Amino acid sequence: MTKRSRWLAIAPLALVAAAPAVAEDAPNFEGFWGLSWSAGEPDAGMVAALPPNTVVIDDTGAAEFPSGEFGGLILTPEAKAHAETWRSEDDMTLDRVCLPPSIVYAVQGPFPFEVHQTPELIVFQYEYFDQTRLIFMDGRSAPEGLPHSKMGFSVGHWEGRDLVIETDHIAASTITNNGLDHTDDIRMVERYRLSEDGSRLLATQWFSDPAAIENNGARWIVWEKREGEHIYPYECDPTFALEYGAVKE
Repeated sequence: MTKRSRWLAIAPLALVAAAPAVAEDAPNFEGFWGLSWSAGEPDAGMVAALPPNTVVIDDTGAAEFPSGEFGGLILTPEAKAHAETWRSEDDMTLDRVCLPPSIVYAVQGPFPFEVHQTPELIVFQYEYFDQTRLIFMDGRSAPEGLPHSKMGFSVGHWEGRDLVIETDHIAASTITNNGLDHTDDIRMVERYRLSEDGSRLLATQWFSDPAAIENNGARWIVWEKREGEHIYPYECDPTFALEYGAVKE
């Protein structure tokens, strides 16, 4: 599938500027959310909240960029050299096929998630690789010595009706799943907003990692609310790698 990127003229607005709203007034994101296959054009106001020098890449869902294409992201020389050595078959081995990616890549995939929400803590339960993410809403900082993980450390706050989540301590992993990897120093900021009728969850996902990309990246993602559905166990079976090898041969 052909991918396209959008270079955007973005006003230099801060990601985290407004004071958080009172928790009792916050929108309710509770429920089961499945990826929308008709996301449409990004919301202009949400895009305007992205920092300068940001490109919105178009790789949301099951489709992925082919080798050598990165949707407008400008790779550092080191990241580009690494990406040029990437081969898809290297990831389809018994010891690697069940390794989960970080939230940087996982959030845009086709798998659903459930939200459980309180004023102090919001939990995102992802079907993809059975991962759970905690978003602390009390303004805390990461504890000293906290190890990096694929989900990272997330702190959220409300800007009006928008949930803004800032995540760091993300373990090195992939950005686009075709050889462009991020480092432990990547920083990610997401903005979530309910549609007017509450049936869709709209989001921008912004990330910056100067060691890997010379500009900033973002994604536009939309999920649909699906009443009565629940998360199923992912239970990755590494023997899938053997089937893949047989097909490739």
